[in-house]
Amino acid sequence: MIGFDIREIVTVSMVLFAVIDIIGTIPIIIDLRAKFGHIESEKASLASGAIMIVFLFIGEEFLNLIGIDVHSFAVAGSFVLFFLALEMILGIRLYRDEAASSASIVPIAFPLVAGAGTMTTLLSLKAEFQTVNIIVAIILNIILVYIVLKSSAKIERMLGENGLGVIRKTFGVVLLAIAVKLFAANVKDLFV
Repeated sequence: MIGFDIREIVTVSMVLFAVIDIIGTIPIIIDLRAKFGHIESEKASLASGAIMIVFLFIGEEFLNLIGIDVHSFAVAGSFVLFFLALEMILGIRLYRDEAASSASIVPIAFPLVAGAGTMTTLLSLKAEFQTVNIIVAIILNIILVYIVLKSSAKIERMLGENGLGVIRKTFGVVLLAIAVKLFAANVKDLFV
């Protein structure tokens, strides 16, 4: 076997699951589906998986090449999450891209699934675990992302309008807290 380690795969999968938080982003996905009419689940899943795998191999070098450190990248991602959270909590629409026919790539594939938090986590995991196990964990998480994206209409029907409103506001506050945490954890390193 080429270094496959079930314990590493399970550990990395759980870390990525927590960071990607696809279950927590269900209200955002439903909200985006309402705005754009549909979400191309395959396209969003494949794009986010490709972004993560490419970033795993060349992420740090790419950021260094363009003169951006990981902390700046994470702070920028925290702003995107912050504005998405405000949209959810306040019921307003800040993101206006009338030309887009789908939200599959932006903002679902990036930054919701393969965002700054996921990218910085991948760079941290690369220092601790074998690359092949990280790739397997990414694939497992992308399969789960696909299932959730594909089932978003059923989930919406199950929860109903009132249930969605409560969940949207609740997860908006959670997403806001994640944005603040991501910002706080990385902003101090910008001035060192």
